[in-house]
Amino acid sequence: MENTWMIIGIILAVNVVYVSFFTLRMIFTLKGQRYFAAFISMFEIVVYIYGLGLVLDRLDQWENVVAYAAGYGLGVIVGMKIEEKLALGYITVNVISSDPDIEFTKRLREKGYGVTSWYAYGMEGDRLAMQILTPRKYELLLYKTIRDIDPKAFIVAYEPKQIHGGFWAKSVKGGKIQHAQEQQKAL
Repeated sequence: MENTWMIIGIILAVNVVYVSFFTLRMIFTLKGQRYFAAFISMFEIVVYIYGLGLVLDRLDQWENVVAYAAGYGLGVIVGMKIEEKLALGYITVNVISSDPDIEFTKRLREKGYGVTSWYAYGMEGDRLAMQILTPRKYELLLYKTIRDIDPKAFIVAYEPKQIHGGFWAKSVKGGKIQHAQEQQKAL
């Protein structure tokens, strides 16, 4: 294994894999999935030790250090892309509609979303305020639906730490949103 380009490629690839595992482990840890995070960490540390060993054995070659650093940066990007595709967890979206007369809640509920709404008063008059919980895999679709209903809607989203009871327990977990989305596509 003394081919310089092959070693650089291996160091780069190993660090991309290591940092991707690191990113996923952190995400699973933050989501409270400690056993899965611990399982991933076993693979993460093996890859880390192997990659670091390759670089430490060849510290006199600056290109190995550059490959290690570049692999780390690429690993962050790859880990984030993987996390986006997995879309773990849920998101709570707060929406303030510029027009309280729009049948906003009805249209969202028809699509399977759980919506809690109330009338509010803003700087420019009456508003309709809503809170919507959805799995993250439907987040972008929800934003598009909201903008289709009211292009002027104010949207704030965050990830809830804990969820218990309500529409969530009955419908979101049971796949009602997915079923409603499939029905909408069929029409």
